[in-house]
Amino acid sequence: MGPRRTRAAAGVPVRRHDRVEPALRRRRRDRRRPLARARVAQAKDFVQALPGGLDAPIAQGGTNVSGGQRQRLAIARALVKRPEIYIFDDSFSALDLQTDAALRRALDTHLPGATRIVVAQRVSTIRHADQIVVLDHGRMVGIGTHDELVASSETYREIVESQLAAEATS
Repeated sequence: MGPRRTRAAAGVPVRRHDRVEPALRRRRRDRRRPLARARVAQAKDFVQALPGGLDAPIAQGGTNVSGGQRQRLAIARALVKRPEIYIFDDSFSALDLQTDAALRRALDTHLPGATRIVVAQRVSTIRHADQIVVLDHGRMVGIGTHDELVASSETYREIVESQLAAEATS
């Protein structure tokens, strides 16, 4: 499978561009879609609030935006090519739970036929996945849905319980 059919969303959202808008468009004349991509990625509000909006400068490495904003810009950028497979490698980790949930709902709507591989440590991010693969020290120790793994995988159950306990105390 070639790189055109797969798009990863991780790391730095802007490489060759020094503004938001060129990074989120497919062609020079593609003026309406960047904002739509930002909307799906839950980035529209903060992008519009930047001085200059879509024309706002983005520092190399995205150092002038927060980690969550950088992740949302990376996701919006991944939406540009519309591949068959998206790989989100810890792309939701800096998002608050509400934004994470809204983004996943938007991706469900926007990418109905695309395969999404999500690498995550937060159970709430992957809870509704068709299949979850549990790794422990690089070894697969479980595969199934959330409910199947809660019933069958001690490792997954421990992760779920520890995260529920952490949420209860915060």
